[in-house]
Amino acid sequence: MREIKIGNKEVRVRATPLTLLIYKREFKTDMLSDLISMSDVLDDNSKIEGLKILQFAWAMAATDKFGKSFPSFEKWLSQFEYIDFGDEKTTFEIVEVAQEGLFRESGKVKEITEEREENKQ
Repeated sequence: MREIKIGNKEVRVRATPLTLLIYKREFKTDMLSDLISMSDVLDDNSKIEGLKILQFAWAMAATDKFGKSFPSFEKWLSQFEYIDFGDEKTTFEIVEVAQEGLFRESGKVKEITEEREENKQ
């Protein structure tokens, strides 16, 4: 578990296998695939997809509160006065927590992405 400042709020987030299920149920897409597609964000912030970053954060916050009442994604977003995507630290921390929780080997997401690119050629 880690606390990350998102906009004007401190949010407790945690990535576990449960996070994958929560994400899939809410967004109808696979979190690992989405995470891998965003692996370059740590090297190039022009690749940031704000909504995906927030979806990761929501699913990891829902995981941390599992078993307790937790708002829908839309209601959760409405609690923030602002979100500063110019603050790279927040974006990087969200992606980092997801990677650390779901890919225990350091750099594994980047390695998978590079393998995919090589196989396309």
